[in-house]
Amino acid sequence: MQVTYRRRKRKLKAEINVVPYIDVMLVLLIIFMVTAPLLNLGVDIELPQSNAKPIEQVKDPVIISVDADGNYFLTLEGAVREPIDADGLTSKVAAFVRQNPNVPVLVGGDTRVDYGTVYEVMVLLQTAGVGKVGLMSQPRPEEGG
Repeated sequence: MQVTYRRRKRKLKAEINVVPYIDVMLVLLIIFMVTAPLLNLGVDIELPQSNAKPIEQVKDPVIISVDADGNYFLTLEGAVREPIDADGLTSKVAAFVRQNPNVPVLVGGDTRVDYGTVYEVMVLLQTAGVGKVGLMSQPRPEEGG
């Protein structure tokens, strides 16, 4: 009697090996977690404090910020704050105000910057054709309690 053995053919697996993709994803996650705190998108400005009532506004305002070093920053209707020079400030605000004549324009100056620098911004805005300019402040902290 003769015994014959059949060889079984192995079936090919049609699976994707996802382990390398997970490794790459984790490396990218670590890179982004390390670099995210280094991206400083804001500018620290200490606004003066007052008891003035807040203004109710329909549109997002155009905000010109002046930091403690006297540098200008422009924010158009909630967009990202961008550093800008005097000529660029005048031209951009003039073009924007021509398109949106009723948009509020606010100036936020750091308490450590001198009055002359904030005044220069207001003169630049007047040159750009802005009729009304508001000054930004922070509410005073509640006393007592």
